[in-house]
Amino acid sequence: MRGAPADHYGDHYDANDHDRTMSAFATLLELQEHDVKLDQLRHRRAALPDRAELVTQTKANSVLAAEIAATSADHDVVAREQKRLEDAVATVVDKAKAEDKKLYSGTISAPKELQSIQDEIASLNRRRDALDDSILVQMELAEPLDEQLAESGARKAALDVQLHEVTERLRAAELLIDTENTTVQAERDQLASQVDPTLLAQYEELRRRLGGVAVARLEGSSCRGCHLQLAAVELERIRKLDRDTVVHCEECGRILVR
Repeated sequence: MRGAPADHYGDHYDANDHDRTMSAFATLLELQEHDVKLDQLRHRRAALPDRAELVTQTKANSVLAAEIAATSADHDVVAREQKRLEDAVATVVDKAKAEDKKLYSGTISAPKELQSIQDEIASLNRRRDALDDSILVQMELAEPLDEQLAESGARKAALDVQLHEVTERLRAAELLIDTENTTVQAERDQLASQVDPTLLAQYEELRRRLGGVAVARLEGSSCRGCHLQLAAVELERIRKLDRDTVVHCEECGRILVR
């Protein structure tokens, strides 16, 4: 950026008022310090270790919750089938009792009919035995699911505790940063109100383009922003300018504070 232009900002400062001019650029440097601090605070907040831990814990919690839901669904299927079989057993038992009562009621004397009732009772008992066997199968299916749900539930409870702890730690860390951020932001706003609007607009645009550092001191012949030396001709040109003239580094374009 050879031959970077110099310009005046806003209402022209009195060229003889050296202190006022230096104060304006000193304010700009201080403003930049606050902006850099705010950038650092935002980065610190985003990079808090507990934030990454919270993401990890949340994912683990979600995976475990999905596993529990799937196991619970399987358990519900087994439980419903067991309930259906138990209801069927109750129906068979009621029928067998009714047939048994009929058998011994004394109202039936025909041998053929009595035999038919006995056969029905025997059939119902066989049906009950088969149903009982099926119920045992469902109970055997439910047992490992019960164990898995108990184990997963314990893990989930422990994970919930860890998730709560990391969430609280993160909130506490964020609160500290946010409190500091509020203070720095208020100071920054106060400083910005003291900078000429035209100069402030230049500063904001340069910060956007140059990675957050828009102002640099000119120390000797070097720009402390890009650490490059300015040409002797450029240095001589700058020395001849009014103190309230905004000067940009010919190499990086940053506002130079002389």
